Amino acid sequence: MESIEKDSLQLVLEEFAGEQAQNTKSVNDLVLAVNGLTAKVKQLEEKLGKPQPVTVSTDTTPIQDIMKKGIVDMKLIVATRPKTVARKFQLLLFPEQDAKLFYKVVFGRWFLMLVIMLFLTNLYKWGIHWSDNRKEIKIQQLENDRIKKAWHYLYNRGGKSVKRSMDSAYIKSE
Repeated sequence: MESIEKDSLQLVLEEFAGEQAQNTKSVNDLVLAVNGLTAKVKQLEEKLGKPQPVTVSTDTTPIQDIMKKGIVDMKLIVATRPKTVARKFQLLLFPEQDAKLFYKVVFGRWFLMLVIMLFLTNLYKWGIHWSDNRKEIKIQQLENDRIKKAWHYLYNRGGKSVKRSMDSAYIKSE
């Protein structure tokens, strides 16, 4: 039993020794990496410690000239009296600029729309007139049918004298 314990203890110790070797190697790698990073940080700090001067050369004379001219213009404006405002009323039938575009719009689109509107108006008037004529014809036919029925009724029910007077009225109406 003791030999088994010794063997298992020996195996455990060997495993610990292997792990210890791996840990030692990992620590050494980390130390090397940290040392490398430290060197890079020191180089960066040295560069930041010695800033290079920025040289900006701007020529402000054009801006100064513009400002002087603007100030002179403002003094002239203040010195002169304001002019009287003349109000004009103009009724322009045609524009002063872009006359071609105006004619294109007016005679191209508006004229076409006016023609279409005129056509639709006349079509509507014709439709109403046609409908009224149809109604009038229907009313006349109904009235004529009533007259014919009344004529036949009187003719069939009346005596000889009524039939003769109706026949003579019929002949005279032709």
